[in-house]
Amino acid sequence: MAAPLDVSPADAEAVPEAVTAGLSGQRIEGRSLGQIAWLRLRRDKVAVGGAIVILFLILVAIFGPFLVQNPDTYHPNLINSTLQGPNGAFGGISLAHPLGVEPQTGRDMLARVVYGARISLLIGFLSTLLAVVIGVFFGLISGYFGGWVDTVIARVMDVFLAFPLLVFAIALVGVVPTTSFGLSGNTLRVTMLIFIIGFFNWPYMGRIIRGQTLSLREREFVDAARSLGGRGPYILFRELLPNLWGPILVYSTLLIPTNIIFEASLSYLGVGIIPPTPSWGAMLSNAVLNGYYYIDPMYMVIPGLAVFVTVMAFNLFGDGLRDAIDPKTR
Repeated sequence: MAAPLDVSPADAEAVPEAVTAGLSGQRIEGRSLGQIAWLRLRRDKVAVGGAIVILFLILVAIFGPFLVQNPDTYHPNLINSTLQGPNGAFGGISLAHPLGVEPQTGRDMLARVVYGARISLLIGFLSTLLAVVIGVFFGLISGYFGGWVDTVIARVMDVFLAFPLLVFAIALVGVVPTTSFGLSGNTLRVTMLIFIIGFFNWPYMGRIIRGQTLSLREREFVDAARSLGGRGPYILFRELLPNLWGPILVYSTLLIPTNIIFEASLSYLGVGIIPPTPSWGAMLSNAVLNGYYYIDPMYMVIPGLAVFVTVMAFNLFGDGLRDAIDPKTR
């Protein structure tokens, strides 16, 4: 029986982990790509921090409205009758109103920010889901079949990317009646925003999936499936799609903050959520157009920070997820 090898600490640093595990008598177990990506993601403290903030925002959007005050309740006793600004420093921050109150009306800022989070995240997630579904479908078809199919879909993508989306959204909101498709009020407005943002943003995902599909369709497992009689739909959704979940997840997390900013921009321009329903973009618009930021700068700072923190958290998590999934990064 051979004597066990003596590996010094200095030499162990230069020996691969699997070899040192075998020398110590431990069983070597292989790891899947998903397990490796999960380990790499856990080591990225910045990405984990972003994921924690995202989870917190989702919980706030779901349960927060049940824990805060009514966002439309006026508190005129908290407003200075001369300046029309909140009584007290920093926008009237107190134990009863941790983020202060709104100028002129006295509505609770915490409640309005929480309700605004629900609107922003709802539109951001659902519009991204719509863009991902359309983009993945046409990206797969374009990349796999090629030829004239690829040419037509690629030109359609170019048209959508060149489309003046902001101008179209403003025009569409002004043309559509207040009651359409059995919907009215903010239900109709939210549905329109989800459709506009998601339907016109799918080419960003479509181009990425098309490029990945062009690479994957030349791989051996696709040739093997084709030689065994696999047809187009089977290869697309059973062979290619499972190998595209990494790029789909990464670019979805990067597309969500873009859609949230676009929703805030539309609300800022007055074509988003209908008042008095709170929206981060509408709060920023009120602060600027009504000059509230002169008498209460916190009224502009708080919704601005909400948008900034949300977008930053999604971007940090998306970057960390991309690094974890990409095997070429260190």
